[in-house]
Amino acid sequence: MHFQFDHLVHFVDSPEEAREALKELGLHAVDGGKHDNGGTYNALSYFDLSYIELIGVFDKHLADQPAEKYSLGYTFQKDNYASGLSRIALRSRNLEKEAERLKSLGLEVIGPVPLGRKRPDGSMISWKLLFAGDPEEELAWPFFIEWEEADEERRQGLKEQGTIFVHKRGALSLASVGIAVKEAKSIIEKWSAYLNLEQGESFIDEALCATGYRLKLKGGDIIFYEPNGVGMVADTLKRRGEKPFLVNFSGGSTQEQFEVKNALYRFI
Repeated sequence: MHFQFDHLVHFVDSPEEAREALKELGLHAVDGGKHDNGGTYNALSYFDLSYIELIGVFDKHLADQPAEKYSLGYTFQKDNYASGLSRIALRSRNLEKEAERLKSLGLEVIGPVPLGRKRPDGSMISWKLLFAGDPEEELAWPFFIEWEEADEERRQGLKEQGTIFVHKRGALSLASVGIAVKEAKSIIEKWSAYLNLEQGESFIDEALCATGYRLKLKGGDIIFYEPNGVGMVADTLKRRGEKPFLVNFSGGSTQEQFEVKNALYRFI
């Protein structure tokens, strides 16, 4: 596979409040840092190298500056900075190659763009981002990240910093991210082909009143949920359009679900 799941972006009014909300659920979460040029800052919750980024705005003037098409800032602006799950990022070791490949498939491509931010301890972290999309499609494509450090080096450093740490709720994995869509079959066929990901079996999720269509991905699957009637998926489509709305965790001792800042966190 070309890609691994890297992180889920959860836009919130206050990363500090969201961090504390996750701690109350038994999840380890820490302050991240500032994206000084973008006017945003974050808190982070890691599940090995897959993580949730709780991101908010510290400078609205900076955040409102014209953003690259298909970038995170572009998405936040289009969503009018509404709280909720926003985008997913997939990890690669060769974004230049992926940029050419995605272009050849007909997507509009921006980047790779070198970026970085300062950690709370003053150290710098660097990465590249690649954005891609189709202006005719409502659902935003994943964006793509290439970290300066190799995976094992990052893992060790994050453990030493206490960013990767044992969750009070147990040895959890980020199992999947759920995305509400109107027509799942056509979307999963395209994403499977373009991202070179294997499809899983479709299934009925009675609690969500929806059919799920799975793309298998190391670090966390992507599940497209198409509504079968009135329920959370149909409600998400009505309120927010085609968006991520759900994150599933596996490995805990209890099956529960909680709403956190306009998103569903579910322990399965």
